[in-house]
Amino acid sequence: MLRHDMRRTLWAALVLVATALGFGQIAVAQDSPFASGWTLQPAASSLRFQSVKNEVKVESSQFATYSGEIAADGTATVKILLDSVDTKVDLRNVRMRFLFFETFQYPQAVITARLDPAAFADLAQVRRKTVTLPYTLDLHGVTKAFEADVVVTYLSDDLVAISSGAPIAVAAEDFNLTAGVEKLQEAANVRIIPSATVSFDFMFARNGGAAAAPATTPVEAAAPATAALEAEGNFDAEACKGRFEILSRSGNIYFRSGSAQLDGKSAPLLDSLADIVTRCPGMVIEVSGHTDSDGSDVANQRLSEQRAGAVAQYLTAKGIDAARFTVVGRGESQPVAANDTAANKARNRRIEFQVVNG
Repeated sequence: MLRHDMRRTLWAALVLVATALGFGQIAVAQDSPFASGWTLQPAASSLRFQSVKNEVKVESSQFATYSGEIAADGTATVKILLDSVDTKVDLRNVRMRFLFFETFQYPQAVITARLDPAAFADLAQVRRKTVTLPYTLDLHGVTKAFEADVVVTYLSDDLVAISSGAPIAVAAEDFNLTAGVEKLQEAANVRIIPSATVSFDFMFARNGGAAAAPATTPVEAAAPATAALEAEGNFDAEACKGRFEILSRSGNIYFRSGSAQLDGKSAPLLDSLADIVTRCPGMVIEVSGHTDSDGSDVANQRLSEQRAGAVAQYLTAKGIDAARFTVVGRGESQPVAANDTAANKARNRRIEFQVVNG
């Protein structure tokens, strides 16, 4: 015990001397391989997911814009901009944003993990090791804890690669995304397995090291050539019509029961809608209201007209010319499902959008 205490005292003295001589970072680095912190390098990284349609067709997509860091204590955080989902097809990307991820309300996913510095103290010697890493995923308003095997590779004193050891399964029901899967299936007329697998290859550079690139935020990291974010400017006719058809399926416009008063939680979608209408200049949009079959035909007709009018009024309050909207009430005449369950009735209570002048 005495010899052990003497060694500890000697080590503490050496650390103090090193600090006094300006070598404090070296002493800290011996205590933690994450000293000074590390920053994710998006240009040298990838984040992909695979989904299955119609039981046999596997599709691979990716996220183009994300940022991350590893703090000196080993706390790792990766933030994913969900609007950057890239399926290689524009309207498919829009479906993923509005119908599945609902990015107007949940713009990002966040992965958080704690890397034990002691587990990686020998990384420079062994060069590569696989560890089981506990982590949390914050997605669609839900945070859950999981663990996964990750492969950590030492590339240099300033570069470390962290990759998935195997594809990581993410179930839609874990994050209240089952309804989103159903909307995608209906919109694309396909069957989708309600689970995806995610894989990643992340490159981290030590802060202040020769390999480090300037830190960027998720939005700043986006570039038109590599990120599936919508380009600025106006949409063409096909893109406009496709977007209005998708927004008609979102189900994210809410009213108080039996009322035409918009619920405040409708604002995120309506604000996104206003942006799209603005970027479709010259087009006249029909805003149509629909109800379920509860109540009389006359009352439902009136309510559907009032609700469509409330949406048009919201958009004109955003500065869009009222002449760009026609308001129509369809009442209960055009259901999309039988009015036999609460869920089906909720689907029938909706607002739809359609281009009527070209």
